[in-house]
Amino acid sequence: MREKRQTYKRNQIGLLFSLVICVCNLTAQTIIPIATENNVLLMQTDSNNRLRMVYFGKPLQNEVEYRNVAASYNYDESNAGIYNSAYTPAGTWNLSEPAIQVKHADGNPSLELKYVSHKKEKLDANISVTSILLKDPVYAFEVTLFYKVWEKENVIEQWTEIKHKEKKPVVLQKYASANLYFAHKDFYLTSFQGEYLKEMQPQETKLTQGIKTIDSKLGTRAMLLQTPNFIVSFGKPASENEGTVMLGQLAWSSNFKLDFEIDSHKNLRFIAGINPFASEYSLVPNETFKTPSLIYALSNNGTGEASRNLHDWARKYRILDGEGERLTLLNNWEATYFDFDENKIKALFKDAKDLGVDMFLLDDGWFGNKYPRNNDDAGLGDWQENKKKLPSGLGYLVKEAKKEGVKFGIWIEPEMVNPRSELYEKHQDWVIRQPERPEIYYRNQLVLDLSNPQVQDFVYGIVDDLFVKNPELAFIKWDCNAVIYNAYSAYLHKKGIPQSNLYVDYVKGLYKVLQRIRAKYPKVPIMLCSGGGGRGDYEFLKYFTEFWPSDDTDPIERIFLQWDYSYFFPAIATCNHVTDWGKQPLKFRVDVASMGKLGFDIVAGELEANDKVFCKQAVENYNSFKDIVWHGDMFRLVNPHENDIAALIYVNKNKSKAIMFNYLINNRYAITATKRPVIMKGLDPLKKYKIKEINLYPETSSTIKGEEYFTGDYLMKVGFNPNVTLKRTSVVLEIEEAK
Repeated sequence: MREKRQTYKRNQIGLLFSLVICVCNLTAQTIIPIATENNVLLMQTDSNNRLRMVYFGKPLQNEVEYRNVAASYNYDESNAGIYNSAYTPAGTWNLSEPAIQVKHADGNPSLELKYVSHKKEKLDANISVTSILLKDPVYAFEVTLFYKVWEKENVIEQWTEIKHKEKKPVVLQKYASANLYFAHKDFYLTSFQGEYLKEMQPQETKLTQGIKTIDSKLGTRAMLLQTPNFIVSFGKPASENEGTVMLGQLAWSSNFKLDFEIDSHKNLRFIAGINPFASEYSLVPNETFKTPSLIYALSNNGTGEASRNLHDWARKYRILDGEGERLTLLNNWEATYFDFDENKIKALFKDAKDLGVDMFLLDDGWFGNKYPRNNDDAGLGDWQENKKKLPSGLGYLVKEAKKEGVKFGIWIEPEMVNPRSELYEKHQDWVIRQPERPEIYYRNQLVLDLSNPQVQDFVYGIVDDLFVKNPELAFIKWDCNAVIYNAYSAYLHKKGIPQSNLYVDYVKGLYKVLQRIRAKYPKVPIMLCSGGGGRGDYEFLKYFTEFWPSDDTDPIERIFLQWDYSYFFPAIATCNHVTDWGKQPLKFRVDVASMGKLGFDIVAGELEANDKVFCKQAVENYNSFKDIVWHGDMFRLVNPHENDIAALIYVNKNKSKAIMFNYLINNRYAITATKRPVIMKGLDPLKKYKIKEINLYPETSSTIKGEEYFTGDYLMKVGFNPNVTLKRTSVVLEIEEAK
């Protein structure tokens, strides 16, 4: 009997791997571990029943010892309240940066949150959800913290739900998704910033006392200047294969804010959520406000392992059809821009078929009649075929493409409107614009007000109408080129809803549209585009199969872009097109684009004979290894930010086959060859492998004999020299188990 009581007590204080739903009521010093396979976030109530985060690190073998952790630290917090609150409120005891700040229905700006209860639900052998209820002891106001854990992948998704039962609306002035605390020595942050055509530029810095903020206020296209992706490295700068790292993203498709604060004890407070800028949110009684998710992968073995874990998680649990297939394509944009007609497009179907790709994508310029879309200053919003360009309609083109043996896809930008459009003339009240201010345009357009249910119906109707009229339509490219200027909603004004709700309600409205589209069309591939990398997050990727990383398609720049995106996204999610940008040969451009979802945006019919032969063979090769790139494990081998070459390898799950990409990215010093072998990763040390160069240009031969066999052990210790030179600037190697 005594032994049974002890077992029960241990479960109440935090059994890490419980196989049942565990509901724990208020007890002294309640302990709550949020554990993955290799890491644990440990929370514990204090003597005032406030919830603190007291430990981050490797799980303890004896979970009973978690009760000793908090007493091991001795911090004087008298000047700041408490630094390590699990969700820091404002207006009472706390003097640090808060996670939540509110104004109650009676105007009182104070908030206290006390632990009430928690429960852990095991969804399956790998997934669990822990929810922790906190309540204000004075006001009918509560917050529930959620931690969804994928144990094997070492991934945590964290969000917050806020609600109240006060008599009138409560104003949420700040409402973070997550509030984390790390007691370590030295923290390094890698953030990813940039601008149009220079997206995803990494910057690593050692965090020092004070707050480092990464944020966006753009409304739409929120990631144009900064992204919600980050890497935190503990103790030393981030390394690919060693060290403890947290690699994550706020999954929100609008304004975000990430605060990294080194406190007076030199520990790290991390608060992430929607940017409160111009976004005080009026929350009515009994309505639940759910914050976006902070998603992060934890690793004790560097960024490489964290990335692979996040990729596995994303493919299996988040990206739409992440374990499925993708379509290769030929796009007409750089071949024709706005200048095309029906016959010109039909001719491109033959080019697509000849290249061997799956689909032809008709880009911008196919719509508008009163205001024809012959450039980017007219027609946006009028989604009817332009009768002059396409007299037979889209349905005719879909059928003609099918006759050539290729599928047909189409470009839309449904959230936006040109002032020169019939839609604007009829529905200015649907447009985000300050009625008393001059309109400000980004790419000659404005943003539609998706907080308005009528606008939501209109945007849904654009997509629905395309599929109703053209049921064999195979693909959509969904673009978004404008940011929000003069933020004002005629709809919210009419309904008496504060304008500060707009930034949040816009995104909620957009998600509603996407949910409706996916309910009716669950499997149609849709690419997310936003002038390049202005968008791309794991909330959007519930509805989109892929995204466009950047309009910069120069292959040298793309190596860096794709490298940096690879920390957070698997290759199946990134669209890479071969274009005429850059000075590199066609082979180089095709090889770079093959490290993701391959597409072409070239005048294929005007290719020289050898170029055309190469492209057709490269597509055949791609079809033979694309499954490894899409679904295999990726290892970054030689960092282009630090070396004259770049090298990556994709390895299938049973380690029987791999594809390795090698590029010369610096020829300023007349580099003649790779000086040393590249150490491979991810192979089986006991297997023997044969190495063959593929994607050879016609009338050239490889310097790699392809007759020798190497053990995985040799290739992962000594390595293999791909012999990259000024004459062989791009080398693709097929590594296959010798049977």
